[in-house]
Amino acid sequence: MAPSPIDIQSFARTQLGLLAAEQAAEIAETSSLISLHSPSALQRAGVALINLVVSSQRTGLGGKTVVELSLDPAVSSSSNSQNELPEHGIRTGDIVLVSEQPAGSAKKREVKELERKGSRGVVTRVRRSDVAVALDGEKEAAGGASEGGVLAVLSGGGRVWCVKVADDVTFKRMTQTMQRLAEMSEADHTPFTRTLFGLSSPSPIPSSPSPSDPPIPWTDPTLNESQRAAIHFALSAPEIALIHGPPGTGKTHTLIELILQLVLHRNARVLVCGPSNISVDNIVERLAPHKIPILRLGHPARLLPSVLNHSLDVLTRTSEAGQIVQDVRAEMDAKQAAIKKTKSRRERKGIYAELRELRKEYRERERGCVSQLVRGSKVVLATLHGAGGYQLKGEEFDVVVIDEASQALEAQCWVPLLAAKKAVCAGDHLQLPPTIKSLNSKMGKAKKEKETGKGGDETVGKTTTASTPTTLETTLFDRLLALHGPSIKRMLTTQYRMHERIMRFPSDELYDGELVAAEAVKERLLKDLPYEGVAATDDTSEPLIFIDTQGGNFPEKADDEDGDQQQGGGGGGGGSATGKRSSSGKAVKASLHGESKSNELEAALVRAHVRKLVEAGVKAEDIAVVTPYNAQLALLAPLKETYPGIELGSVDGFQGREKEAVIVSLVRSNSDGEVGFLGEKRRLNVAMTRPKRSLTVIGDSETVSR
Repeated sequence: MAPSPIDIQSFARTQLGLLAAEQAAEIAETSSLISLHSPSALQRAGVALINLVVSSQRTGLGGKTVVELSLDPAVSSSSNSQNELPEHGIRTGDIVLVSEQPAGSAKKREVKELERKGSRGVVTRVRRSDVAVALDGEKEAAGGASEGGVLAVLSGGGRVWCVKVADDVTFKRMTQTMQRLAEMSEADHTPFTRTLFGLSSPSPIPSSPSPSDPPIPWTDPTLNESQRAAIHFALSAPEIALIHGPPGTGKTHTLIELILQLVLHRNARVLVCGPSNISVDNIVERLAPHKIPILRLGHPARLLPSVLNHSLDVLTRTSEAGQIVQDVRAEMDAKQAAIKKTKSRRERKGIYAELRELRKEYRERERGCVSQLVRGSKVVLATLHGAGGYQLKGEEFDVVVIDEASQALEAQCWVPLLAAKKAVCAGDHLQLPPTIKSLNSKMGKAKKEKETGKGGDETVGKTTTASTPTTLETTLFDRLLALHGPSIKRMLTTQYRMHERIMRFPSDELYDGELVAAEAVKERLLKDLPYEGVAATDDTSEPLIFIDTQGGNFPEKADDEDGDQQQGGGGGGGGSATGKRSSSGKAVKASLHGESKSNELEAALVRAHVRKLVEAGVKAEDIAVVTPYNAQLALLAPLKETYPGIELGSVDGFQGREKEAVIVSLVRSNSDGEVGFLGEKRRLNVAMTRPKRSLTVIGDSETVSR
């Protein structure tokens, strides 16, 4: 059947509307937090730090002013002699607003005004005693010049606070990209773009290598047949190739080989992108040992320490061209220091003017240095929206590789794709799509019910038709599969994570029974863990356990403390809505509104099962407990104190993770058979494919079987 073409302009206009609604939902969430709750309430919730002063300021990458914020000694208690910050959920890479702190009695209007005068920035470092923030360049410069902005408050020794806010840079880049797409004439559409919208069919390629083709010189001889077939397909496809990587099938491993083949044997220049910094850093770490010229774009605060040597920040300091840039930076730092010493307003104004000129010179020199580094790299890596920065303006690449494409908004993918000639997208459309806040708002839910004729979570993410998507949850990966069918996709079929019996259900239900467990993993159990002292009990000798609460008195209860899954959950061991934790391990509650579900008696069964595993000799750090509901996570939080090292998280937050033993708490138990989030097959798929040796599911079979 011929694909149904999509009108590119109407697609772009629809996306612009959906993006505007999504940004509005994010801003509304941030604004309501700031305007409805006092700074001290927000600090208790872990999303703000109050009573701060500036302890130092310097010039960072891009000429940005980096301020170090520490607790005002005047408010430090005698028990806090180290002047340590209270426990909080602000992390490196977060976007924060830094502004003059409103008084406890401040009215909404006054709080709004202080917010307007403040400056956004990226958290570059978090220590027990201080937080460093790189302020948004234009705002703090303008504010400094007029003495009305945050720099004036800071240099004047005023008390400030910082609070986590939504990131608007991503939306700006996506919106600009969709506007460009909407304004393109038919003559501007490349063959690649036409293929991605079904206006042309993908060029046919043979299903298997021809005997006359020269053999591919594999860098990694351990690749399995399905991985080799996917790489061969991706190398041969002229416009688009999808690599479908179910859980544990070595998708990143396959992409590394593909990138090396493109660079070493096809002399191609490659741009590699992913929706998150962690997905990109993961590839940088694995490419680094191969000694090919790679460059990682992105804010240094958001990169893993292990990839910093390949980052622009480090390379602009260590290259020859970077030395001149450093001299200008040193001069700027001297001016920053002079501001603090001067008492005269006129003198301060003069220094701000000089700083503006120096900042201009710094940026020009830095751009020249950056441009030289970018041109010399065979592989450039960035987040999807990071590919829209000035560093890549006018740059051309032979292939764009997008990892985790099924977890990225389509508009985000178009940021690097707009100038592409060919793309390889890797992901798994049968795991969870990106979290969409506007779908979880009252307006979004009503719209969804109207469109589907139903309510509830079961309808989420099912719009995978080839027509213009009506929700941001329809990813590029989804849409291309619906548009062109399986001919543009190759699936990886050997999985290296799960015991064969854990794999069987997801394989049969979602992957057409095609998954095969590698020999090394197909029969491994907890009792075979590679450390001493694990006893062979019923719980360590069985890979798949279902603890049925049906028939007992295990009712769920609605909890008004937290929203479900709103923040993508806590992969890193959180016990809260966002999975962010304080340094002591106590749960940090990050959302102050919403409704969730919990089940106290089911939580008791989880605790009992964890105890049995630990008593049998399984280390706590090899165990994870996941659940779709944040209120249930809050009930389970004491496990962190009893068993340090155990991980707790929402199902959404655990996507992409793995553990030796995983316990899934389903929570739902009611006479109406309402399953909520469990009605989404992809969420169940994520939950059930995290473990290596042991999966225990605890729930009410009568409710979930409905």
